[in-house]
Amino acid sequence: MSHLASVLSLATVAAMTLAGVGAPVWAQSHSGHHGQGHADNHDWYEKLKQPGSNASCCNGTINGVEGDCRPTRAYQKDDGVWYALLNGRWVPVPPRVVLQQLSPDGNSHICAGKSGVIFCFLGGSPKS
Repeated sequence: MSHLASVLSLATVAAMTLAGVGAPVWAQSHSGHHGQGHADNHDWYEKLKQPGSNASCCNGTINGVEGDCRPTRAYQKDDGVWYALLNGRWVPVPPRVVLQQLSPDGNSHICAGKSGVIFCFLGGSPKS
């Protein structure tokens, strides 16, 4: 990486941090890809229920080959809307799917089908 690219990269990180984006995003290393990390957390994912119903958030298999729920990176804007990394893209999380609880590991997790429909979302705890 050239010196100029390094400086620009650092400037971007600094600007995101000042804007309130950097802390939660950089503190977590998950990409939100379908099935990734599901097997590690399946035991508690299967207990999650979609807000306002008794439907499960997790419709994936236990072997980790498939899995609707997985760790992700996320941040919350000043207006309260969460944005999560879903299959490599930043997407807004509909408020109706946000669970009002923390995950056992304190990080963000998303449950979404292959089509991108989000069933449930847990925002990570604030990082200092």
